[in-house]
Amino acid sequence: MVADKNKEKKQKEIEYIKEENEERGDLMKKIKRLKEKLKLCQKEKNEYLEGWQRAKADLINFKKEQERRIADYYKFANENLILEILPVLDSFEEALKHSKDEGLFQIYNQLKSILKTNGLEEIKALGERFNPEFHEAVGEVKSNKAEGTIIEEIQKGYKFHGKVIRPSRVKVAK
Repeated sequence: MVADKNKEKKQKEIEYIKEENEERGDLMKKIKRLKEKLKLCQKEKNEYLEGWQRAKADLINFKKEQERRIADYYKFANENLILEILPVLDSFEEALKHSKDEGLFQIYNQLKSILKTNGLEEIKALGERFNPEFHEAVGEVKSNKAEGTIIEEIQKGYKFHGKVIRPSRVKVAK
């Protein structure tokens, strides 16, 4: 009887150990599945984070580009007005060639000062090498100066905030 009880007890212990091992095996499988799921979640998290970071960088770059475009818009908004004033400036220069009126000279200087303050600058031409970016050749003149040197300026050229809005019309040495 004692042997039967010991046998029964051992049998129960073996069954308990088997159940425990099965539960442990199930737990290990669960843990393994959870670890795989965690890896997938971490991978997704990283993808979302990288996507968000790219989107944020794109937005920052877009905002900077928009700010630059708006600044350029304001910078060049007066370009047409300046182009309309240039013939008046040319007329002043012609008048000053034929007159020594000090008042006329002061008005001319005020106008040039206002235009310069707003971004207008003259393109230097006389004595310079011909550059098609800044000069427009309207003729060639025989000269003892080096070929391609500007001999005469027919009409002044101007840049507005660094952009050529009217090239200098010039005659070039042959």
